[in-house]
Amino acid sequence: MSPYFVLAVLIGAVYGAIFHLWRGKSVKDIVYYTLAGVVGFGVGQTIGAALDRRLLLVGPLHIIEASLTSWLVLFLARWLKGS
Repeated sequence: MSPYFVLAVLIGAVYGAIFHLWRGKSVKDIVYYTLAGVVGFGVGQTIGAALDRRLLLVGPLHIIEASLTSWLVLFLARWLKGS
């Protein structure tokens, strides 16, 4: 397993945990938001790689694009959840 993959999953999970601390209410929410954070980070990484932007890279990770997309997905998940 690539260290960059582990770093991407870790960053997405931390974003999900931070979002849960801010807006979560139950134990199920932490799983929901952690998964949303990781998926959002992965989608953002894919978008950053496809656009070939070089704003802030850590190895091959597009931190800015992936972080923005992760937070967008977290807010979208909260809205879809209805709370």
